[in-house]
Amino acid sequence: MFGRLVRRIVVWAAEHRGLVQALFDALAWTAAIYVATWWRFEFDLGAWPAWRIVVAAGAAGALQMGAGMMFGLYAGRWRFGSFDEIAALTRSVAVVTVVLSLANRFLIGPRLLPVSVVLSGGVLGLVLMAGVRYSWRRFVERNLRPSADVAAPVLVYGAGEGGAQIVTAMLRNPESPYIPVGLIDDSTAKQQLRIMGVPVVGGREELAAAAAELQVRLLIIAIPSAHSRLLRQLSHIALEAGLDVRVLPPVHDSLDAGLGLDDLRPLDLRDLLGRREVQTDVAEIAEYLRGKKVLVTGAGGSIGSEICRQIDGFAPERLVMLDRDESALHAVQLSIEGHGMLDSPDVVIANIRDRDRIYEVFECVEPDVVFHAAALKHLPLLEQYPSEGVKTNVLGTLNVLDAAVSVGVNRFVNVSTDKAADPENVLGYTKRIAERLTAHKSSEAPGVYLSVRFGNVLGSRGSVLDTFRSQLDGGGPLTVTHPEVTRYFMTVEEAVQLVVQAGALGGPGEVLVLEMGQPVRIDDVARRLAADAKHPVDITYTGLRPGEKLHERLFGAGELDERPEHPMIAHVVAPPLARSDLYAVLGEHGTDLLAALRTLCAMPSHEAARRRRRPRSTSPLTTPSP
Repeated sequence: MFGRLVRRIVVWAAEHRGLVQALFDALAWTAAIYVATWWRFEFDLGAWPAWRIVVAAGAAGALQMGAGMMFGLYAGRWRFGSFDEIAALTRSVAVVTVVLSLANRFLIGPRLLPVSVVLSGGVLGLVLMAGVRYSWRRFVERNLRPSADVAAPVLVYGAGEGGAQIVTAMLRNPESPYIPVGLIDDSTAKQQLRIMGVPVVGGREELAAAAAELQVRLLIIAIPSAHSRLLRQLSHIALEAGLDVRVLPPVHDSLDAGLGLDDLRPLDLRDLLGRREVQTDVAEIAEYLRGKKVLVTGAGGSIGSEICRQIDGFAPERLVMLDRDESALHAVQLSIEGHGMLDSPDVVIANIRDRDRIYEVFECVEPDVVFHAAALKHLPLLEQYPSEGVKTNVLGTLNVLDAAVSVGVNRFVNVSTDKAADPENVLGYTKRIAERLTAHKSSEAPGVYLSVRFGNVLGSRGSVLDTFRSQLDGGGPLTVTHPEVTRYFMTVEEAVQLVVQAGALGGPGEVLVLEMGQPVRIDDVARRLAADAKHPVDITYTGLRPGEKLHERLFGAGELDERPEHPMIAHVVAPPLARSDLYAVLGEHGTDLLAALRTLCAMPSHEAARRRRRPRSTSPLTTPSP
């Protein structure tokens, strides 16, 4: 009952904050004048006329209200009891003291008070006003704290601004489900720090011990800018200590508003696999896309559809989406235009293997910019059926390149993969050859033809994350090929932002390699998912598949990591591969496609003339070169 009354009083005072503060400050000046006079005359108020004390106290209170309004002290401009409010309070008290001293000395016949009383009264008044504010703030905070009997104790990692905001949000919300009992921070300068009475109890090495001592079951990571490596380390420690984990959103998602309890969410794979803020030069991108005709192949895929969505935001004259899958085209049109009628000439169904059809589309559209994302990408299937990979990733790419040259495309961006760096499987071989064919076209066409290489895309169809989620839905187990296998990961939004920007930065024949952060152990991902599952889930190791690498590389032998234009985009040069060399090697090796692919990837450009002189045999994949 008493608690409810207190909260009602608190609420009323908060609603009438300006009036309450002004009255308190006027009373503080009155009390200060009386106490200062009492001290001045050695505790004998009768030694000075009472009416002068009353007039001086009233004048001081009135002046304080006026000065406070002038400085915005009673307008609710600052948080109650904050440093900014105390600074404004100090300015207003100083003004009142000076004005009252001058008036007392020069504008009034008999002095109302001795000068020392006015000066010491100002100091006492300031102390009293600040003390009332501090006491009220502590009183409010104490009554707004959640009950320890209801709220769950938590540890907060990070004693910086994010940690301070989230601790404040918890301790000023009586309905908060959490109550902070300790802070974890690795900075030695913060080991004695307390935030609203919550102490720093150690660094990450003491996290498990602190959790056990304080009987905590939840860790809140209060660093919005935390990188994926830190999140993985803390996740591992929390997993070993039996702690659940909650995180704050990335810093760029929380700039427009303060952090609060609603921002907390469970740790997910996007956090563990990397969340980096991409520095995008919007003006540069807009310059080469706005008002241009843009064609995207593979527009229905994970990468292609995101390319279409992002390009649409740069106001191209026309955006043509090409794919062989009508359902995928329906989905991407729905996501961009809000309907999936499939009745627009900008939604094109075609297979890049069909050379005549691709030429027909390009002659009709006459695109200025092409993003070539159509490809077969699943490694195990291509290991079984290498000819399919060659037909789509090599010959299909050549069809698109030739059609682009025929209509004078100004900028051509070929989407590649990290498996093209020192390739060891069909997917890597075919994509490396596509990079080299693109580089060759750049040498014979007036436009800029380049490739963009990156690793696995988080959440794309058929990715390891989709596989794990499906296995979890089925009750497990989660299958990992090898305990030490690592992969690079990016979110699809991040990857495409860089792909689109790379289109503006790349030079003729270059391969632009996107920054992928640190490689991630797939076993760690599986263990995190298994720990978060509602039921026990086993992890099974199946062994590396044919053609699969234990660790991927972003750069091949001899390729240097040079980033002259953008901190997340490296530029390397792909040795050109001519059409004649492609068909010559395919013809020489006949049905031995793997040998042909290895030869093509390893063949230096200067061997072109020698290759052209060799007699060609027939291959089921070769067709007469135009």
